[in-house]
Amino acid sequence: MTVDVTLIADPRVLCVPIDERGDALVELGDSMSLRLDLRKRDANPDFCLAREGLAQRLLEARDRLPEGLALVVVEGYRPIDLQARYFEEYCRELLVLHPDWSDDLVRATASRFVSPPDSLPPHSTGGAIDLTLSTDDGEELDMGTRVNASPEESQGACYTSAQGISGKAARNRGLLMGAMGAAGLVNYPTEWWHWSYGDRYWAYMLGKRSALFGAVLSPRR
Repeated sequence: MTVDVTLIADPRVLCVPIDERGDALVELGDSMSLRLDLRKRDANPDFCLAREGLAQRLLEARDRLPEGLALVVVEGYRPIDLQARYFEEYCRELLVLHPDWSDDLVRATASRFVSPPDSLPPHSTGGAIDLTLSTDDGEELDMGTRVNASPEESQGACYTSAQGISGKAARNRGLLMGAMGAAGLVNYPTEWWHWSYGDRYWAYMLGKRSALFGAVLSPRR
């Protein structure tokens, strides 16, 4: 599936200046009435952290959802070394599928789905979040693919505007998009679950003068 999107590693995004606002990394979860999915906990103990400004907007998005629905946080902050590991693992997967591709093509294609570690990845700023929707009883809604389904695995259905998903999944994506967009967050169009506030991608897509968040270290390190 070919979709015309601005990638996180686009030079126009990378040249957006950063005016670091200094928001602390805060812990998401029960104290904020946000559900946590633990699937990333072992790989990333910091998965439940996010910048305070992002956390506030998640609460606003939660309040905009129809009654009976909840936001489920899968992964927020991601250390840069883990981001590098994810990127290299995906590059290797692509090379297995396309052994004739050059390294440059592999890395360019990988950047559709995993931000290169040298591009100041949104998750490493604390300004990005991967999430989905569930009922108040904890049952995840049909969103068309699982969270983190690659373009190859999902045949492009992971793209937010994908046409080949069911009507129910499309409606559920619409609910998520409406709530998150109204709260001031920006979606990365190759991943329906990825949203950000304050990072370079957010700034570029909304025409902001500068980003609010640069790289940040976990307080646990």
